[in-house]
Amino acid sequence: MSGAFYDAKDGRFVPSELTRGPWDPNAQHAGPPSALVGRAIERCEPRAGMRVGRIAIDILAPVPLAPLSVEARVVRPGRSVELLAATLSGPDGELMRASAWRVAAGDQRLVEDDEPPPGPEHGGESDFFPTGEDVGYHTAMEYSFIRGGFLEPGPATVWMRQRGPLVEGEEPSPLERLLVVADVGNGVSAVLDWREYLFINTELTVHLLRPPEGEWIGVDAVTRIDGVGLAESVLYDERGRIGRGAQTLLVRPRA
Repeated sequence: MSGAFYDAKDGRFVPSELTRGPWDPNAQHAGPPSALVGRAIERCEPRAGMRVGRIAIDILAPVPLAPLSVEARVVRPGRSVELLAATLSGPDGELMRASAWRVAAGDQRLVEDDEPPPGPEHGGESDFFPTGEDVGYHTAMEYSFIRGGFLEPGPATVWMRQRGPLVEGEEPSPLERLLVVADVGNGVSAVLDWREYLFINTELTVHLLRPPEGEWIGVDAVTRIDGVGLAESVLYDERGRIGRGAQTLLVRPRA
């Protein structure tokens, strides 16, 4: 299955079925709309030498399979450090709210323990959560698990890449590729039986050392639960560590 997650029409983004998530057939996986937010932030008053160092995305409501609009603005301008804000809205109002720090990148590089896990050629596929849907985020992505799997409880390490673009006719930027994937931490490292519990993230926060290189994004994820859930992911490309992601989870029994 190939194709774009969105088609840009009249200033809005019309989702394809490839955006559909595993929890609700009428709602999108949070990865593609998060990438739309990242796209807007990157395109907001860009300047050479500036990079997104952190982006925090709050999920205010499930994102429906309906046309979306995205807006971004500079909140705190600066020569070397600036804060941006973005919103993603649907037919019934605001759905996501984000803030991002954009900083001037230097030439220093002091990174230890940045070796990536074994590459995607060393992994294998894993059965996805049975969603009852033939098309969705699960068919829009390629997966190569080094350890764990969607239906195996506990920590997991997986390489992922999208089969098609974020927006029809556009080459995805490195940040877009990363944000399409970074939201999967809680899904791949679930510690509770998905048939009995929901573990839905309320936000996604990503810290970046550098933009990823290439199409494959590695996610080394673990979930911990103590009343509230926390999913933490170390993020890689095939050269090494690129950053870290975290998600606060609502955990509850299925009705």
